[in-house]
Amino acid sequence: MGKPGRPKNQTARREALVDAAGRAITERGLEGLRIKDIAAEAGMSAGSVLYYYPELDDLVLEVHRGAVERFLRARHAVTDEVTDPVARLRALIASGLPADAEDATHRLLYELHSRADRSAGHAELMASLFAHEVGLYTTVLEVGAATGVFTLTAPVGDLARNLVALEDGYGLHIVSRNARLTRAEAQRLIRAHARAVTGRAEL
Repeated sequence: MGKPGRPKNQTARREALVDAAGRAITERGLEGLRIKDIAAEAGMSAGSVLYYYPELDDLVLEVHRGAVERFLRARHAVTDEVTDPVARLRALIASGLPADAEDATHRLLYELHSRADRSAGHAELMASLFAHEVGLYTTVLEVGAATGVFTLTAPVGDLARNLVALEDGYGLHIVSRNARLTRAEAQRLIRAHARAVTGRAEL
């Protein structure tokens, strides 16, 4: 017989804690994040949080891993079924930007990426996300070039990395509430760059 109070579904409890920690980080930031904040979000005791994650850093790393996976799934969901290179590139650009300053996924990712300079695990997740996003752009650019739709002005890898970097830079301004840069303006600017490097005036 199990110990009194021990959860029957430990996987579900761990997932609930990861979700709760993600919400707490989005609302409060990483600095000063406390076990009791996560417990309150999850509707559990602080002891329950520590039972599953004795080290807070391990829980934060799980939050980062889950956020990266969800973000990439969402990007694939809106682009994978689009076959026309021009339409796919438009969809890809749109999917990489925050909806607004309150976009929870982007706010969480930017906050978690700040751990990369102090943690090999977080650095690996940030690098992995970047590589996957570069891969998404590389694919659409290569297909467009191979079919004669795009006339690329530089090596495809360079163009793909620049597009991801533009997303990241403009996205940070959006979630940081820069009044001079809206999502619509950021999307216009990235599409203008894409037109310049692909030779497609209608992008």
